Amino acid sequence: MIYDVIIIGGGAVGCATARELSRYDLRIALCEKGEDVCVGTSKANSAIVHAGFDAVTGTKKAQFNVAGSRMMERLSYELDFPYRRNGALVVCFDEKDKPRLEELLHRGEANGVEGLRIVDGEELHRLEPALSPAAAAALYAPTSAIVCPFGMTIALAENAAKNGVEFFMNSPVTAISRKDGLYELTAGGKVMKTRTVVNAAGVYSDELHNMVCDAKLSITPRSGEYCLLDKKDGHLVERTIFQLPGKLGKGVLVTPTVHGNLLLGPTAVDRDDKDATDTTADGLAYATETAGVSVPNLPMRDTITSFCGLRAHLTGGSDDFVIGESADGFFDAVGIESPGLSSAPAIGVYLAQCIAQKLDATEKLTFHATRRDIPHLRELPLAERQMLVQENPAYGNIICRCEQISEGEIADAIHRTPGARSLDGVKRRVRAGMGRCQGGFCAPRVMEILSRELGVPQTELTKSGGGSKLLVGYTKEVQA
Repeated sequence: MIYDVIIIGGGAVGCATARELSRYDLRIALCEKGEDVCVGTSKANSAIVHAGFDAVTGTKKAQFNVAGSRMMERLSYELDFPYRRNGALVVCFDEKDKPRLEELLHRGEANGVEGLRIVDGEELHRLEPALSPAAAAALYAPTSAIVCPFGMTIALAENAAKNGVEFFMNSPVTAISRKDGLYELTAGGKVMKTRTVVNAAGVYSDELHNMVCDAKLSITPRSGEYCLLDKKDGHLVERTIFQLPGKLGKGVLVTPTVHGNLLLGPTAVDRDDKDATDTTADGLAYATETAGVSVPNLPMRDTITSFCGLRAHLTGGSDDFVIGESADGFFDAVGIESPGLSSAPAIGVYLAQCIAQKLDATEKLTFHATRRDIPHLRELPLAERQMLVQENPAYGNIICRCEQISEGEIADAIHRTPGARSLDGVKRRVRAGMGRCQGGFCAPRVMEILSRELGVPQTELTKSGGGSKLLVGYTKEVQA
């Protein structure tokens, strides 16, 4: 089969592009090197929909950030993923730094961000009582929001699949060549042919670009470490709290999440290894200390997990996104770091329009714009819970007690397209294992359900694909 488009990368940008391309009468495939969508940068970030005041005016980052932010609320209704416009504050701790807040305000206004204003004194501390008494003033951005990054990415993927996009997991692209007007890709050991390619491969996007294009690019993986606190601390702040970059901090934020936790981080450290997602004692200590400048006395004893994500930082260039046709039929989405999550919907629209125009594609009359999420028992009124349990008794069997996740939700997550194939795949879809115990109690039960629904032995199940097997055999059969 010859595809019209093959998308490389199943993160937020790749899945957004797949969904937008599925509006057209095209044969589309998406190749992802992992066992699921949303396994790279898109699953480990700040989960912020940035308003768009930070990016330099006139850059692609500014353009796509503001456009994507404006799209996000409507998209969350269409695709049924968690999103909340909570606003953001960029705080300074010295009166002398107020002019820098003014600079950010004017930049944001030039970018088209609405509602920006400077707040200080009594108003600032009324907005956020937990802020440090040393906070002198802040830029208030009411259009900033928070989102579930895996919920968003998975929703985009499911809707794309519903509209005909084929997904190939465990299919890393190791070679690309141009032959007879087509691209030949070696993906997961098989050769695939396509008229056009979308390169949305995150920290590996430079390597794919360099297989095709004369002008070479280089990506440095920039790690960001985070601490996630228990839900009982999610009320400490209402808005996302940024610090004005300076002697008191560089980019460490404190924010609620859409699920009610408190998140702080990230650090920013360049690494050599594109798979280096390990946390460090120094990194977590820095994140904690710096976050404490904004919100003193953070209850770090309530930390339920820490994690690290990688950002695809473009080196030796303009510090901007590389988006568009870099070679005939080869479309790049390279250097997608912050505000990449915020920009993803708009990038998807732009690339889809470019490709549709190049291929002279027509829009389908059968495009399905909506998707419904898995019913979450804990969020339903009692009457609806009872009705759901009557229809399917599996919804009455609670597997994850921390997050109140039922057997029915887990089975639904497995049978979706693309569906969960691992412990983490279930976790990202329904939050089983994301509570206080971090899967300590529910993981064996989730494995039983995965094994039953997929028809595979538990010894073949993984935490997150690849070599991350959870079991090695049966008791007394395994030799030391």
